Amino acid sequence: MQGVISVHRNSSRARRLLTAAGLAAAALAASLPAGPPARAAASAPVPPPRTATPAEARTTAWLNTHPKEAALFFRDLPKGGDLHNHLSGAVRTEYLIQLAADDGLCIDSTMTAVAAPCGAGTRPAADALTDSRFRQEIVRAWSMQDFPQGESGHDHFFATFGKFGAATSHRGKMLADVAGTAAAQNQTYLETMVSPASAGAKQLATDVGWDADLAALHRKLLAGGRLDQLVTTAKQEADTADAEFRETAKCATANPGPACRITVRWISQVSRNSAPERVFTQIALGLRLAERDQRFVAVNLVQPEDGEISLRDYRLHMRMLNYLHGVYPRAHITLHAGELVPGLVKPEDLTFHIDDAVRTGQAERIGHGVDLVQEDDWQRLARDMARRQIAVEVPLTSNAQILQVEGDEHPFPVYRKYGVPVVLSTDDPGVSRGDIGQEYRRAARTYALGYPELKDLARASLEYSFLPGRSLWRPDPVRQGFRPIEECRVLESARCARFTDRNPKAGLELRQERSFRAFEARYAG
Repeated sequence: MQGVISVHRNSSRARRLLTAAGLAAAALAASLPAGPPARAAASAPVPPPRTATPAEARTTAWLNTHPKEAALFFRDLPKGGDLHNHLSGAVRTEYLIQLAADDGLCIDSTMTAVAAPCGAGTRPAADALTDSRFRQEIVRAWSMQDFPQGESGHDHFFATFGKFGAATSHRGKMLADVAGTAAAQNQTYLETMVSPASAGAKQLATDVGWDADLAALHRKLLAGGRLDQLVTTAKQEADTADAEFRETAKCATANPGPACRITVRWISQVSRNSAPERVFTQIALGLRLAERDQRFVAVNLVQPEDGEISLRDYRLHMRMLNYLHGVYPRAHITLHAGELVPGLVKPEDLTFHIDDAVRTGQAERIGHGVDLVQEDDWQRLARDMARRQIAVEVPLTSNAQILQVEGDEHPFPVYRKYGVPVVLSTDDPGVSRGDIGQEYRRAARTYALGYPELKDLARASLEYSFLPGRSLWRPDPVRQGFRPIEECRVLESARCARFTDRNPKAGLELRQERSFRAFEARYAG
């Protein structure tokens, strides 16, 4: 899913695909995954079985014999990082309502937050703090909770961002809420998406206009230092957000909030359903920013992949990324690709999006990747992704709610069969009304995963992050197993401590291994 204020509404293709009855069932399943393991999972031998340690075996046995305590187990499970997370869509809906009230916003007849004063047909958002019925009406409009019968999940999901967009001006406060939830779910790392210097990038793109010569267009953006001015603006926005976050989470006090323990990096969003000059400008800004500010690590194209402009300009966008990657090779790229199903788009649009993102767009990770088996020569693509260690970010609940794809219809076991790194993620847990623990529980219940498999999925969430520095693990850990590098053959040695002190990624991975030991001691005895 792609969380932005611009909304793709009333897709007739989506309505044909996603019936109200089917989506209601999907939403119910999303709240508490259940049912037999998917058929595809039974034939998925990769990653190869590994020998469980005695503690891992006892932990699996505990989970199998305590089904009523599964929610607690999955909350406490050390889950590493969330690599596919849209900040505005990740905030708890109730907190967005509080922010709207704090800012004096109004709610109109469509349940959309608008600026004051509150005219005819609107109510102060603050009314929702005391009027429970009004509050629930807003919650239903701003999230997937009890979404209206007769409306597709796809349309309702994307429409929420336009409804609560006016309440998302406090990036630091929103981050404190999202990071607090991550900490409560025993995570340590978050990569979350925002749109830096959005207004300035839009104006620069308008001023420069389109030029099919990408090198010439890039020179125009640089002329007069205008692109660098946007980088400066984006840094200032991040500074403001950092200060607001620290104040909200009380990080400088004697009792800092749990959110302060989360390591956060930003990914710059690019509005793919915009004019080509704006898309190019946002990509250039995001990559240039990632090379100049360590808080930013990557770019990602957002907004519905089935949008008219997204489909029309898809290959052009990949060429933009390919060119700009050559200019900014140290910045990372992760792309929404394959968030499509038959019936949502024309058959030919299902045949190349993931492949083009990987081969032309220089994607190091793929978000969603749901239409894998619809792609031309998809087996070759899957093998290539495995060989190149291009991870796929999988938000199972989001895929069920938006695309009605779950269970054996989802390519989760196919990716694993081919050895493609898989990273469970939340996407927009505020809109979905879920959390990362729900994603792990859903994966375990649907695909018959034991604790060792869940543990390795959690390890992958840090291994395929864009954190700087070397890893704790030897190369290709999904296919070769998570084996410590020589420096950390003994994890608690002085040699390993020196190595992890120099390498932030390895440092968080070592912290996770310690958390696993504590977790197993608690649940395995």
